[in-house]
Amino acid sequence: MKDWQPTASIATLEVRATMLRAAREYFAATRALEVETPTLSANAVTDIHLASVSATVCGKPRYLHTSPEYAMKRLLAAGCGDIWQICRVYRDGESGRWHNPEFTLIEWYRVGIDHHALMSDVERLISTMLPPSKYFDSAERLTYREAVQLHAGIDAFDDPIPVLIARLESAGIDVPQSIRGDRDACLDLIMSTLVGPQLGRERLTFVYDYPASQAALARIRGPVASRFEAFLDGIELANGFHELGSANEQRARFLADLAERERRGLPTVPIDERFLAALEHGLPDCAGVALGFDRLVMCAIGAHHIDEVIAFPFARA
Repeated sequence: MKDWQPTASIATLEVRATMLRAAREYFAATRALEVETPTLSANAVTDIHLASVSATVCGKPRYLHTSPEYAMKRLLAAGCGDIWQICRVYRDGESGRWHNPEFTLIEWYRVGIDHHALMSDVERLISTMLPPSKYFDSAERLTYREAVQLHAGIDAFDDPIPVLIARLESAGIDVPQSIRGDRDACLDLIMSTLVGPQLGRERLTFVYDYPASQAALARIRGPVASRFEAFLDGIELANGFHELGSANEQRARFLADLAERERRGLPTVPIDERFLAALEHGLPDCAGVALGFDRLVMCAIGAHHIDEVIAFPFARA
């Protein structure tokens, strides 16, 4: 294959177009407003697991968004109601079988529902977008604790860190010294290596009620976060929340992220004060989710690498 040519076949690009058309028809039928928000922002995400791509525009520092979440929540606070968009997003350092630094997200928010109702919405959308050959029965739903117990044989909430490390090493997985004192990092490694690849093998699987320490932008209920992820064919497709509406709590989480960034020697990034002001004004009770569209196309055609479903991935951009 010559370097100028697309890595995705024309037939695959036609599948992409068909799936995107199905998404637009679904959201129109369910009365969600399609919106557009800026790709460039004066602020970046504080999440220690995400690296924003920086740029200088008109002499001012800017960041390419890792997701449209903050801007979309500003629209929700302004009274838009149910909203959705298809957008290109950017994450530095993410390249490999399942990752391209520039990729396509479908992100949407429903007002007046929680993460359980949103899981049903995600299931309906995915069923609508996939070709008939990928039909599956009703989705499986497991709590985070149930999923880790079923596929790794440990208690994600009660077993101590040495047990988590021993389980990983028993499977031949190297545990870096840098995470051996970090419970959540060990759990993330267990989820990515032992649990996630086993999920969604016969049908879509939702894992919900993550540990509260992994809440991100979700509400917390005691020891768990109102958060879910969706898996199909062992691939994580979507991450959703019953959204946190407290500006004070959100600021506290941002500041905790920045402190952890400093501890790890990661770049300090500016907090999105406009987003926090929108929360202060009032975010309606809502749930939201981001769906990795390229990965869903991989599932639709049985692709083994994300380059197979993108016309021009990073290496050919």
